[in-house]
Amino acid sequence: MSEAFILFSPSHLLALLVLAAASFLLYVFRHFFQTRHLAKSILRYGLALLLAASEAVLDIWNIASGTWSPQYTLPLELCSLTLLLSIVMLLTKSRILYQILFFAGIGGALQALITPNLAYAYPHIRFYQFFIAHILIILASLYMTWVENYRPTWKSIGLTMIFLNIAALLVGITDYFLDANYMFLMHKPSTASILDWLGPHPLYLLTEEGIALLIFAVMQLLFFVLPEKLSRTGNPRGQSAI
Repeated sequence: MSEAFILFSPSHLLALLVLAAASFLLYVFRHFFQTRHLAKSILRYGLALLLAASEAVLDIWNIASGTWSPQYTLPLELCSLTLLLSIVMLLTKSRILYQILFFAGIGGALQALITPNLAYAYPHIRFYQFFIAHILIILASLYMTWVENYRPTWKSIGLTMIFLNIAALLVGITDYFLDANYMFLMHKPSTASILDWLGPHPLYLLTEEGIALLIFAVMQLLFFVLPEKLSRTGNPRGQSAI
């Protein structure tokens, strides 16, 4: 029997370090991929393939271990939805999906990585699959930002909030009929998470809305608004810093 996952254990911290290192390398080598069409295509399709493979591994494991169930293993969690949409975004280079996934994908996956709803510790296959899948979700949107030079706007935050509420409505209806708890709409997860600080059900669902809006606004400021202002300050003649 596998050991239980321990929050902020050495293996958990190492996984977070892998995310930081991968993001750093993607940023550092962004110009390399921008100027080499073949390398850029390999990276884009490679990310899409790895995302698809991570979801396939999860489904195969659930079936092989006898844990597949429509109540627990359908791809209806927020990160499952953003994973599948990230594949479509990478294959089609959809700007609409990017505007949603930059916020919902990165924000949701990062929260999941910091406080994983995970029962299996290293070196269980579910440990690898969980962290690889969520890291790839983040890298997919960072790739579109740093390599393809896509940019969200303030309106993108509103679009993301509309997407999240429509998704929650549809998933909530599914939860009701399946007696499930996808997206934790019916109750909090059994493992430690940020939801523990947000009040009882259903209050935490409303609190999540405000926190999501705040996080998305901070992301827009840190990734785009402040860097652009600093760039203009360092280039008084309006020359690009890139």
